[in-house]
Amino acid sequence: MLADFAIKTVINGIALWIAAWLVPGITFGSSHDTWWVVRTVVIVALIFGIINAFVRPVAKLVSFPVIILTLGLFVFIINALMLQLTSWVAGKFDLAFHVDHFFWDAIIGSLVITFVSMILGFFNPKD
Repeated sequence: MLADFAIKTVINGIALWIAAWLVPGITFGSSHDTWWVVRTVVIVALIFGIINAFVRPVAKLVSFPVIILTLGLFVFIINALMLQLTSWVAGKFDLAFHVDHFFWDAIIGSLVITFVSMILGFFNPKD
């Protein structure tokens, strides 16, 4: 179980890093120190994993009728909310991770994270 969480954290970290690289409104700070950025990515991936493990199921349960009505597309809005919440929590821990705007940056970022996680999930030996 711990190994599975570690693998998912690495996948989330890579997905977050790619989203920050592709979406101009998602940043990991402007530090030129590579290890500082890697440390930030790992901590933010842990925060993102914890939020997805505990908050996301509650959000999906509460919004279940809307998810049914939109044929599942509202899940992308929930993912964007989890990304925005991760940005807020990272700010509370003084980490250099920020999502500028909810609508464009968080939603496009959540799409990128979803697709990258799905592609990298194929290489997960547990799945």
